[in-house]
Amino acid sequence: MNDLLKDMAALSAERAAALNAFPANSLDRPIYPLQRTAFDIIAELKSHSPSEGKLAQPDYDRRKQASDYAAAGAMAISVLTEPSKFGGAVAHLAEVAEDTNVPVMRKDFLVEPIQVEEARAAGASGVLLIVAMLNDDKLAGMLDCSYEHGMFVLLESFDVDDLHRTRQLLEKDQHASTARLGQLLVGINTRNLRTLEVDANRLRNLADELPAQTVNVAESGMHTPADIERVA
Repeated sequence: MNDLLKDMAALSAERAAALNAFPANSLDRPIYPLQRTAFDIIAELKSHSPSEGKLAQPDYDRRKQASDYAAAGAMAISVLTEPSKFGGAVAHLAEVAEDTNVPVMRKDFLVEPIQVEEARAAGASGVLLIVAMLNDDKLAGMLDCSYEHGMFVLLESFDVDDLHRTRQLLEKDQHASTARLGQLLVGINTRNLRTLEVDANRLRNLADELPAQTVNVAESGMHTPADIERVA
């Protein structure tokens, strides 16, 4: 790791260290499993981006935006919760999860299992985990925590090494069966979070490295219907 990912990992570890254990009843909120069709959209709520600046006004109505996404047919809603660079908060996640009946996913730079529980306590039905930020033991522990609470997981990759690790992970029965059920997704982010640059060809270049029989997600860099057609 270097650059932004390294900084985000350090800040995330500080936030995780400040958390206390969550009572069992706080982890018992409704779960909304993914309901997939042939091709689906995970819509995102994000207030700020290091690469694009401010994306939302102070009076931004997250609940209405989430409701609009759901009405338009979004399979899930991703909510940015990272506070230092992305203007997010776990409270934003809780606000959206309380008012929608589609799966809500926590998008952040998570480094500890307790952050998965924090997401569950806020009402999330899923989490994003960035493969490059987590060693094998930590990644396995965070996946186990997610499964324990019935949550889906989007595993995010940037390069061949990330995808090789994901494929090795899927050699284990528990992860393979969760992937077959469509609750463990494999994503490729076209934006390199080390440099913030978007490589529109990354999906095509890495397509042969994607694990077989998994639900694959194209992340970032899509602005038009033509971009959607290309990644499909």
